[in-house]
Amino acid sequence: MMSGAEDREAGGGPAAPSAPSAVLPGPAAAASTGGPGEAGGAEEAGSLLGGARPHGEAGADPDAPPKKRLRAAGTGAGGPEGAAGSVKLEERLYSVLCCTVCLDLPKASVYQCTNGHLMCAGCFIHLLADARLKEEQATCPNCRCEISKSLCCRNLAVEKAVSELPSECGFCMQQFPRSLLERHQKEECQDRVTQCKYKRIGCPWQGPYHELTVHEAECTHPTKTGNELMEILDEMDQTRKKEMQLYNSIFSLLSFEKIGYTEVQFRPYRTDDFITRLYYETPRLTVLNQTWVLKARVNDSERNPNLSCKRTLSFQLILKSKINSPMECSFLLLEGPYDDVKIHPVIYHFVFSNENNETDYMALPIVDSVECNKLLAAKNINLRLFIFQIQK
Repeated sequence: MMSGAEDREAGGGPAAPSAPSAVLPGPAAAASTGGPGEAGGAEEAGSLLGGARPHGEAGADPDAPPKKRLRAAGTGAGGPEGAAGSVKLEERLYSVLCCTVCLDLPKASVYQCTNGHLMCAGCFIHLLADARLKEEQATCPNCRCEISKSLCCRNLAVEKAVSELPSECGFCMQQFPRSLLERHQKEECQDRVTQCKYKRIGCPWQGPYHELTVHEAECTHPTKTGNELMEILDEMDQTRKKEMQLYNSIFSLLSFEKIGYTEVQFRPYRTDDFITRLYYETPRLTVLNQTWVLKARVNDSERNPNLSCKRTLSFQLILKSKINSPMECSFLLLEGPYDDVKIHPVIYHFVFSNENNETDYMALPIVDSVECNKLLAAKNINLRLFIFQIQK
């Protein structure tokens, strides 16, 4: 990416946009490669050529993201010389500072390999997770040098530079520095999506903020009868009850006489099959005076999980001790200390015996595939196991 920006600078003067110059025939193409005196003619020819395209887009790729097409249109359109130069500088910075994997500007942390190539946090973690699944060393997609959490570091200068680049508000399409965009979209934008204040009694309306006052003045929910409102509130209560049921279950478990918990560390292993598959297993651990082992697998042992964008983990709890009578337990897995992975607590229930000492594989309730990639990218997965023994 750096080389592309340097090539454009080496051409001298205001060069023509890249997309139109690639299709200029004969003399126009020669003008685009000429010296500083000829660059103006190439730019004029490029703008004329761009004007012939539908919707005024110069060299716009129909499959490109909308914002990319808008930038391409702005680059090719004619206008004041100062405005054209400003847009072109932003485009050049965009190509220099974007992620080498997704080719988009990073939204948070920026990592670099030992040769300086940039990766956004999401793509960096995804590369490490893919390498884990394929049993390979993760490499930079540009220079193929090895990458890992210890070899790569944050690039704070790029993060600050990206935060100052202009970005369009997704609601009003005005441009703001990226560092101010989030506040504008949440608090200031008149076109931001908002909800009616009567949503507490079931109004489903949502729309732009500048229409909120008119809607609330005409909203019919305050004039509904008591019976109509009761039906709406009953439906809302059902969803709330499901959420509260989980918390009440956890609080009731805390009243049990026998409660045990421990930190568990899943280590990666490979099966001995013809096509090896990644799985995880913990060392033996002792909870409630019994010996246990936890196993986990990726995408339910899918043949090639690295080819799927969706990533899931499921786990199995195994009792290794011999017991005199069946042991009824409730258990759950949560994120470990100092870990930022997001796991929704889910309580599982099983009756262990000497003949039936293994649970089925159950979903580890991770929020999404991004959180799963965080776990896969780590050398080991650290979680916390809680087991509650039910006394009869």
